[in-house]
Amino acid sequence: MQFSTWLAFFAAAWAISLSPGAGAIAAMSSGLNHGFKRGYFTTFGLILGILTQIVLVGAGLGALIATSSLGFAIVKWLGVAYLVYLGIQQWRAPATPMVAAHDESRQVSRRQLVLRGWMINAVNPKGTVFLLAVVPQFLNLQGDLTQQYLVIAATLCFTDLVVMAGYTALAARVLSALRSSHHIQMMNRTFGALFVAAGALLATFKRGV
Repeated sequence: MQFSTWLAFFAAAWAISLSPGAGAIAAMSSGLNHGFKRGYFTTFGLILGILTQIVLVGAGLGALIATSSLGFAIVKWLGVAYLVYLGIQQWRAPATPMVAAHDESRQVSRRQLVLRGWMINAVNPKGTVFLLAVVPQFLNLQGDLTQQYLVIAATLCFTDLVVMAGYTALAARVLSALRSSHHIQMMNRTFGALFVAAGALLATFKRGV
């Protein structure tokens, strides 16, 4: 991959990472409920989900999901169900101020946060179709494709690690100032509604869009 091509993809990667979506919602939700240090583990899961998508696209399985009606529908509705499930969980979360929530957040293991992040990005056919549409534009088909996919994966991981750190810190530091249980409940329900909304948007996504 030529340096000029990589620079163009690097710019696109920032736009991809900064665009609001289920990943950003998950990062802020984790920051709100678990603080930055623990909540940031959700980002590691999101990164693993991105890597999963890239492997699928690189192996050609992504094209199969994008062209197979049944395969696409199965993956899509799994993603919808999971986002709605997260939304309901967040909506029903106890209205506990962050000061007290730090101790209670230990009930959620780091492994669970990583798994949650992975599920959000891995079970998302919109991400697969997006990678299929965008990534080939930056590939040199005459060169080593494996090496180029590694560069693309590293670039996406880097930008997501930085951007999601910002989203997590924003929620942990700004929203942690909330002390009223009423305000905490409002925030939980806001994030819950955002997860459900993300699921509803995914439900409307179709192949070829």
